[in-house]
Amino acid sequence: MAFDDDADDDVGGVGPPLPPDDRLWRHPSELHQHGSGGTPVPRRRAVGDGRALPWRVALVAGVAGAALSIGAIAVTGSLSPRIVERQVVEKVAVTPVVSSPMVRGERGVVAVAQRLSPAIVRLDVERDDGTATGSGVLYRDDGLLLTSAHVVAGSLAISVVLTDGRRLDGALLGSDELTDVALVDLDGTGFPVAVLGTSEGLEVGAPTIAIGSPLGLAGGPSVTTGVISALDRRVESVHGEPLHGMIQTDAPIAPGSSGGALVDASGAVIGITTAVANQAGGRFGFATPIDLAHRVAAHLLRTGKMVHGWLGVEGADLSAAQARQLGIEGGALVRTVAPGSPAEAAGLQRDDVITEVGTAAVDSISGLVVALREFGPGDTVVLGCWRAGRHVAVSARLAEHP
Repeated sequence: MAFDDDADDDVGGVGPPLPPDDRLWRHPSELHQHGSGGTPVPRRRAVGDGRALPWRVALVAGVAGAALSIGAIAVTGSLSPRIVERQVVEKVAVTPVVSSPMVRGERGVVAVAQRLSPAIVRLDVERDDGTATGSGVLYRDDGLLLTSAHVVAGSLAISVVLTDGRRLDGALLGSDELTDVALVDLDGTGFPVAVLGTSEGLEVGAPTIAIGSPLGLAGGPSVTTGVISALDRRVESVHGEPLHGMIQTDAPIAPGSSGGALVDASGAVIGITTAVANQAGGRFGFATPIDLAHRVAAHLLRTGKMVHGWLGVEGADLSAAQARQLGIEGGALVRTVAPGSPAEAAGLQRDDVITEVGTAAVDSISGLVVALREFGPGDTVVLGCWRAGRHVAVSARLAEHP
């Protein structure tokens, strides 16, 4: 039939509005209306009540319903009903280092500390030889937290104290001594979480804040400030093998603060702090870069352990004089090659200078370790080396770190 759209029909004012159930939009006051007995008014009228929707409303509703159906199929992959699991909240900064940082003097530090402190916890660790205290950073609201491996090493029981005073049992899911990273789980949901930034693009001189729970003191997390004083540091650890690729800061990191957060000017976490160093006379603190810590945590969550690729060399940084002689900026000088190692099988020799791993430049022994972290056991890597004044390339198939 033809629709009559004569202007005469509009004379005399607008008629009464359609009932709420026949409209796509409702005034907020209509959302809380109830029928008799306190039963909420249905949002949709039952089919077969004898009233048809106006054609315009029906058309729009049909299109919207089709779009929603297509969206549901795209998400679920089928029309079958599914049980949707709870989504875990993990906050990652979109722009970790912002152009207008929060840290602007004393008040900026206060703002960052107030925002981050609820996600910083204290760990009381029971061991055979006594108890130890450390810190941790909640990064998922289902109770996963990052801490330092040496804090929970040899633990018999872990007790986690939140800033609101709650004390919960922690379960160690795994740890990795080579990066000093461990993953602990709390039972529960809805925990406050820290915003994770990135350790890519960090610059020496940028402001930093370290937040932890030193020595298990009462009164909540402790805050210290400083700057990034160096990057890609090799740190001699009192607990085991050296740590490589570490962030160095002059923000003090006291015993007990290990496992806490090092954050940038936006308040995003850029590292997990550690106080394992037996060098620098306590004048500097160090942190495992957050990108590495996060990657290690993902492996620990999946398998309970972190597997590293192993080349089998020990060495030192190339001296400035040696670098000038070769006409290069730096490299990793090979001192020893482990018998039976991938390095020996590849033909690496003492006094070789490794300057590339694949396409990544290497200017130090720590740079070599960091570059090899991108590969795993069984991967074949091409190493660029200087040997007796000429550049050579060797291929090595990495093994699992012993």
